[in-house]
Amino acid sequence: MVELREVEDEHFVNAQPAPSDDEDYTDTESEISGDDDDDDLDLEESFYERIAALKDMIPLKQRTYISNGFSKTYNFFSKGFTLGGKTLWILSTSALVLGVPFAVAITDEQQVVEMEKEMKMNQMTTDALTPGAESVLASPQK
Repeated sequence: MVELREVEDEHFVNAQPAPSDDEDYTDTESEISGDDDDDDLDLEESFYERIAALKDMIPLKQRTYISNGFSKTYNFFSKGFTLGGKTLWILSTSALVLGVPFAVAITDEQQVVEMEKEMKMNQMTTDALTPGAESVLASPQK
């Protein structure tokens, strides 16, 4: 048969000292520097080390789930941006290959139309100045 016996911890057996009374001591001229010492100890730990220490707090199954979620999201946006970039490249080069010659053709056509208008205006001016003379551009009369 097993016999159970209570073992008391020495920490609880020893009497704890009472807090000292600091009410009698007043020193308003000195600066408290105890807080500065604590801050120096925290600065030695890098941000990466803090994040790495958090992995122990999250169970492996949850970490795997979160990691897979981030990986899928990254892959989705990566493929989306790649496809978008390729589509934009195809559209822009097609617009340049087809659009520039079309714009040049339209400009040439407008120049031809303007030249025809100018020639008609010159013919009308010549006819107005010399009413009985034949125009070079006019067809001969029979």
